[in-house]
Amino acid sequence: MTGAGPEVSVIIVNYNGERFLKTCLDSLRAQSFTDFEVYLVDNHSSDRSIEIVEKLYPEVALIRESTNLGFAHGTNEGIRASRGQFILTLNNDTRLDPGFLEKIVLAMKREEKAGICASKMLYPDGRINSVGICISRSGAAWDRGIHEPDHGQYDHPEEVFGACAGAALYRRAMLDEIGLFDEDFFMYMEDVDLAFRALLAGWKCMYVPGAVAYHHHGGTAGVGSDTAVYFGNRNIIWIAVKNFPASILLSSLPWIIGRNIGVIAYYALKGQLRVILRSKIDAFSGLNLSLQKRKTIVHKVPDHEVSSWVHTWYSPGRG
Repeated sequence: MTGAGPEVSVIIVNYNGERFLKTCLDSLRAQSFTDFEVYLVDNHSSDRSIEIVEKLYPEVALIRESTNLGFAHGTNEGIRASRGQFILTLNNDTRLDPGFLEKIVLAMKREEKAGICASKMLYPDGRINSVGICISRSGAAWDRGIHEPDHGQYDHPEEVFGACAGAALYRRAMLDEIGLFDEDFFMYMEDVDLAFRALLAGWKCMYVPGAVAYHHHGGTAGVGSDTAVYFGNRNIIWIAVKNFPASILLSSLPWIIGRNIGVIAYYALKGQLRVILRSKIDAFSGLNLSLQKRKTIVHKVPDHEVSSWVHTWYSPGRG
């Protein structure tokens, strides 16, 4: 790391992630690229997370929150404190290949209009977790390639809609233009919202297959938990209302309405009727704020270019 300020700032938001931290931070120590700083934003953990970092990782700058403010707010706190030209957001339940930073930074530098770089995220068993994210007309998003065996089918660099913020690189100049993560999202879909705003402002997201991260997925909130169901399904509505250009929003209303009705029945059958209803009620309560935020979004790209990234239906291999 250099005294003049590092090239990359790594931001890790942590909440009771004691069991993951050593693996994550050791993988950062093993990087071939060394011009970086690390901020760990702790969202009021009750485990030994802070003790472990203070004792074993003195190079990590700690930001301690007095309450759990969520991923979006925590990440923004780290970004505001950091100095890097590029920002790597990293989940605490990840492990990076030694060449990860070197390859993803090089890819960002090659493309001056790249505001985001998506990594190749794999589950610990080697299946694909995310090779970029996609967006549908309903506002729902998905990880490209999720659950597929990795046979090299995503080993070519390409432009994608967005990146999973569990291991993604962001250009500070882009964030200065479009803003940071939307803290009202708290957790889930905040990376989709940021990717959409980047697209509207004319920035690209490049997928970098050589930058490999292993991700447990759901290490903090839990896959399918009430927390995940609530925030994911609330924020889906805000994504569309806040970001879809007017022509796309109007033409997508049947998909938006249809999905929101369908998921209520789906989660009711899974015994989560109360949480899915609460998520939708709170989403509609917050629509006025989403409409206000629409007015602040930088929109430089023609609607037909935006619509090319908005898929009608879920398709696993599409970007």
